Amino acid sequence: MAGGTADGTGPEGARTAFASALRAAITGSGLSLDRIQARLRARGATVSVTALSYWQSGKRQPERPGSLSAVRVLEEILDVPAGSLLGLLPPPRPRGATRRDRQGEEPLTFTRETLQPLLDRVGAPDALDQQHQLKLVGLHDRCEIAADGGQRKITSRAVFQAGADGQDRWLLVYAQDDAASVPQVHAVRNCRVGRTETDDTHGILVAELLFDRPIDRGETHLIEYSLTNAGPPYPECRATHYREFRRPVREYLLEIHFAPDAVPARCWQYSRGGDTTPSRRRLRLDSTGGVHAVAMDFGPGIFGISWE
Repeated sequence: MAGGTADGTGPEGARTAFASALRAAITGSGLSLDRIQARLRARGATVSVTALSYWQSGKRQPERPGSLSAVRVLEEILDVPAGSLLGLLPPPRPRGATRRDRQGEEPLTFTRETLQPLLDRVGAPDALDQQHQLKLVGLHDRCEIAADGGQRKITSRAVFQAGADGQDRWLLVYAQDDAASVPQVHAVRNCRVGRTETDDTHGILVAELLFDRPIDRGETHLIEYSLTNAGPPYPECRATHYREFRRPVREYLLEIHFAPDAVPARCWQYSRGGDTTPSRRRLRLDSTGGVHAVAMDFGPGIFGISWE
């Protein structure tokens, strides 16, 4: 990650940083662990009082997808900036093979059981396990935040390189924090939208993006597509936008553009996962009311921008 600064000197240091920040946030909130657990449960996040106690003491850390989702809800309950706790977590501890080499890795933002039926219905049941022959070389996301603070639109440009002949499509998986709605996917250039499936309960979209022509080994192809939400009001995005990379990407550029009435007081980039220590870095808004961050040779892991 370009220009990042690490919190802690390694996994143990980062784990201590998370525990200390969580403990301070709980103390500052004046809430008991029982009350925090009740509020989590009311928002659909199931975490035991024992787990909360272990997290704040540093004995354990949130690692599973459900626990990581609960941390995002915790940030709201404890009234701390979005990403301020999640960004302190160290990479999940490896189980068996390393995350970089392991096939069939569990997605971080939703469970395999949730995603698998959608993959089956678009004709890609083995997408999580197979060896892919299409490498994502570069990606540029531009996320537009509306005046009400919701997410209006995302425009993405992606460059791929084929590792085998006849590569003709890419499978897009998108999860919306506000599960009440799923965005519409539109092909902008060099591709068209194929089969799509949605899970409105969990706010997940799976779509085929079919290339204008197949590409052979060593060739590259650039596509552009957009995800547009209905509104206003636009779906809540919990003041953050991120990408989960299950495989390394050479370059990732993320832009957030804010409507004049939604310009935040502070912004920062954050990352975690893979072989890197979790990090955060303050960002400055530019003259157009936007902010950006760049990740180089990043992944697997999560890279994003949060704001207040």
